[in-house]
Amino acid sequence: MRVKIEASLAYHFSQPADVLLSLEAIRSDDQKIISDHLTAVPNSRLKLAEGPEGMGRRQWLEAEGDVTIRYDGLVEVTRGPVNIAGLLVPPRRDLPHDVISYLLPSRYCESEKLSSFAEEAFAGTAGGDMVLAMSDWIYGNFEYAPGSSNETTTATDTFLMRRGVCRDFAHTLISFCRAMGVPARMVSAYAPAIEPPDFHAVVEVWLDNAWHLIDPTRLSSEDNLVRIAVGRDATDISFMTIFGAAELRDQRVTVSLV
Repeated sequence: MRVKIEASLAYHFSQPADVLLSLEAIRSDDQKIISDHLTAVPNSRLKLAEGPEGMGRRQWLEAEGDVTIRYDGLVEVTRGPVNIAGLLVPPRRDLPHDVISYLLPSRYCESEKLSSFAEEAFAGTAGGDMVLAMSDWIYGNFEYAPGSSNETTTATDTFLMRRGVCRDFAHTLISFCRAMGVPARMVSAYAPAIEPPDFHAVVEVWLDNAWHLIDPTRLSSEDNLVRIAVGRDATDISFMTIFGAAELRDQRVTVSLV
């Protein structure tokens, strides 16, 4: 299926600032870029910076004054239905070197603080079946509540509040997975079904020697997600990291199946 993406971000920078953009769709076997274009107005030279593990394309932007950033893309997604039931976790010693870090706690995914709960709640399950049970638990016990969290909210905070948005659901699932020995990472994505339209955050887990998508919010369908970036948590996948100060003037994201 083909997914059309239109994203526009308008900001005011009162002082010169360096901005790291992560807006472009990942080029991979399961999503082919038919066409895409990233621009900044007024015209500013963009400098490429590869994403973590070579996944994703980040761009440096020198920004000052009123700046509008636009990304337009058409992506062919060939992933097909995602089903992790019955898949297994490889032994830790057999993990690829670039997967090992996704077993460890990170800034927003404090897996060591949630390990006691995870060990008790998900005992008797394993691999993909365990990940599905974790996702079901989060969906059944958390309220999706825009405005209930902010940029400092961690998985532990979300677990205690029992509410949050997509990044909070994802942080919690990642933390549960890592606590139980399943490598898990965070993924930013364009999702056709999100209402109101916005950037989305989901999870990938390493099972049977491959990464598999799962959305604990159930707001999107994994087979038509367009991945933008991957990382340990929200720190690594932010669509815009500003080294300085900026004021948001307008932000619009439109994602549709064509």
